[in-house]
Amino acid sequence: MKKILTKILFISVTFIFFISCSAIKNIPEDDFLLSKNEIFEDSIKTNKSSLYNQLYQTPNEKILGIPFRLHIYNSAAKNPDSLFNQWLYKKPNREKKLAKFISQKQVNRLRESYTGFNNWLKRTGEPPTIIDSSKIKRSLKKLESYYWNHGWFNIKTDYSISKKEKQRANIAYFMSPGQPYFLDSIQAKIESPIADSLYQSTKNQSKIVSGKQYKTKDVETERERLTSFFRNSGLYNFEKEFIKFDADTVNTNHKVNLNLLINNRQVTHGDSSRKIPFKIHKISKVNIFTDYKYQYRNLTPKDTVQYKGYNIYSYDKLRYTRKAITNSVLITPGEIFRDIDRTLTYNQISNLKTFKYPNIRYSLDPNDPSGSSLIANVLLTPKKKYSTNIEFDVSTSSIQAFGIGFGGSFLIRNVFRGAETLELSARGSIGSSKDASVDTDDTFFNISEVQTDLRLSFPKILFPIKTSGIIRKYMSPTTNLVFGMSIQKNIGLDKQNASGIFNYIWRPSKSINNQIDLVNIQYVRNLNNSNYFNVYSNSYDQLNFFAKNDETYFNANRDNTQIFTPDNNLTIPDGANHFILTANSDNTNLTGLSDNDKQEVQNIGERKERLTEDNLIFASSYTIAKNTKNGLHDEDYYRWRFKFELAGNVLQTISNASGLTKNDNERFEIFGVEFSQYAKAETSYIKHWSISPNNNKVIAFRAFGGIAIPYGNANSIPFARSFFAGGPNDNRAWLAYRLGPGTSQSTSEFNEANMKLAFNLEYRYTILGALKGAFFIDAGNIWNVEDSVEKEEAIFSKIDNLQDIAVGSGLGLRYDFDFFVLRFDLGFKTFNPANNEDQRWFKGYNFSKAVYNVGINYPF
Repeated sequence: MKKILTKILFISVTFIFFISCSAIKNIPEDDFLLSKNEIFEDSIKTNKSSLYNQLYQTPNEKILGIPFRLHIYNSAAKNPDSLFNQWLYKKPNREKKLAKFISQKQVNRLRESYTGFNNWLKRTGEPPTIIDSSKIKRSLKKLESYYWNHGWFNIKTDYSISKKEKQRANIAYFMSPGQPYFLDSIQAKIESPIADSLYQSTKNQSKIVSGKQYKTKDVETERERLTSFFRNSGLYNFEKEFIKFDADTVNTNHKVNLNLLINNRQVTHGDSSRKIPFKIHKISKVNIFTDYKYQYRNLTPKDTVQYKGYNIYSYDKLRYTRKAITNSVLITPGEIFRDIDRTLTYNQISNLKTFKYPNIRYSLDPNDPSGSSLIANVLLTPKKKYSTNIEFDVSTSSIQAFGIGFGGSFLIRNVFRGAETLELSARGSIGSSKDASVDTDDTFFNISEVQTDLRLSFPKILFPIKTSGIIRKYMSPTTNLVFGMSIQKNIGLDKQNASGIFNYIWRPSKSINNQIDLVNIQYVRNLNNSNYFNVYSNSYDQLNFFAKNDETYFNANRDNTQIFTPDNNLTIPDGANHFILTANSDNTNLTGLSDNDKQEVQNIGERKERLTEDNLIFASSYTIAKNTKNGLHDEDYYRWRFKFELAGNVLQTISNASGLTKNDNERFEIFGVEFSQYAKAETSYIKHWSISPNNNKVIAFRAFGGIAIPYGNANSIPFARSFFAGGPNDNRAWLAYRLGPGTSQSTSEFNEANMKLAFNLEYRYTILGALKGAFFIDAGNIWNVEDSVEKEEAIFSKIDNLQDIAVGSGLGLRYDFDFFVLRFDLGFKTFNPANNEDQRWFKGYNFSKAVYNVGINYPF
């Protein structure tokens, strides 16, 4: 043991010495590698990230204290061509022999590969940060600018370099900000009477407030606010450059007297120029060209239509209704110029999916001598009326060893001349599974699914009552009709699924989305109920164990081939079903089972009944979502979503009104199916924080809560509307459907419930280029509330049940391919509420009990 420890110590010391030396491999003799930056504010060290972000030089990035990317960079050869030639010509006949063996062309490619590999090492790695005095001085200037922009106008700065051993050094920056300046008086000097009048009407909304510490950002924000306000109040010629701020700080006792200056617009005609006051422009005409092409620019349109002040032109026959076109244009004849109207028109027309991105041009109306009227020309170029899309993919998973998916869609635009779109899509897949629940018949492809959908979209709200006063046309209102059917044959019960949706979608702002599903119908029919105990084999194993251990039942039925097989196991499905019926019978002859065992058998029977029953869901719902993310690379944002759904109320009312008779379960049936009735609410919140300037380090958080309560015609929630826990996008320490409910040690393959809480916290960081890493903590569970489940451990009945929240933690690797992220996560059961109380914490924290997750893109 001592020899082993000595070897480990020797190897560790050698490794540390090696990486210590290699870090300064490419640093000239008189230069130093930057080890640390320190910033002192009035002699006190500060850790404000906003200050360190101003520095032009930062130490090389480290992982676990080791600059791996620096070592990768240093491992690249400085002159790869010379080194390759030196190796190639070291022996006189080496090149000739190589060329004879692999050809001269391959020798040249070998040289290119060697050079390319060195370039890859340099790109992947990170060059050493060598202390540069010029960059230090630039950093000081940037720090001075930062303080100045935050109100410290008398900032004094200095720095020092502290040299260490092995060509390393630290830099210390010293800041003496002095006393900050505060805003005092704010005066406006605006030459244009109209602009001045507009300013006076909005100055109480100013971002510049007397008594507040001066910040350049506040001044810039006010410039942008005023520019937007003026341009949306009719001032067509106004630009941000016309706004100037003059700050007076001379003998003001650290107060800033701010002057807002807006001069008249200067116009040049030939060699002369003059100043013109700003004026409010109105839209005199709106010309809409529905089939514009560049080659048509000098032609006269053939078709012209006037509608509510709009002039609609077409170079060919007009193929759109007047209302459909004008509803998409937010620029209104007779109203003042508003820049926002142009932006909203861009968005609205793009959302139609009928035209390419529009071109909107303004020009002065030559018929108005005052020069205050504008003509808006909206140039629309239609997309092709028909378009197709074909998809094909190959996949593998824990369910299927091999699968092929194929599909396609056919899109028709402007179906009824109102910019409607009709999309017909279909998808099919076949796969191979060796699961015991599949009757293979020696056929390789033994599981399949076929799905088809029809979607018709209208660019307006279809409703008997006019809604334009509530849902304005700038909100991009859309009405969708969706019909779908699928037939599924897989390792499950095989299903037929038919659905129909009638919904409205509108967006009051860029970040907010509303959706009302007025009608959402789903019919699920299970085709292969007899396969249940092949799919849910754990439930079957429990029944089989109970049946064989009850001597009275076993002796009475073991010779019955419909109930027991020759090797004394329950037959599927008859034997398993018979045993459940026996356990549920009032005159049961089960004598070898305890009351708890009988209850467990009854629970299995209830679960089977619920999961094999056909479902008819007639629901309505409202969903609101907000997403503040701006752009693909924004990592400082949040997403919030809330959904409320009611199902079965309409069918319940119809059943009562029509006098339908209830069945033996005291429930109504529609087309032979007991329809579902429940109320369901769920909400989620996702927040991302970027904690580094280049988004290399991000903290991501998610919270989810949901509950569905059955009532009236149902005592449980359909499987399709229930909640589950675990899996690569939930609690990664458990497989999907394997966590919960509650503290129950359930062995069912697909555990679900009607209440869920989930929380996730993840720290994401960059390892090397596109290779990312993560540490995460996942928490949550599912429970049953107010439904048919009677198992106490699975029910949420009091606030103390929050102690049943399971906790998983782990780490992950991700590779960013730009268009998608391949994710690998390793989860450990940190707190398992299903274990005994003294075995709950960290008993699953080893690799043999870990859960390995593979996913596409980030989990949240």
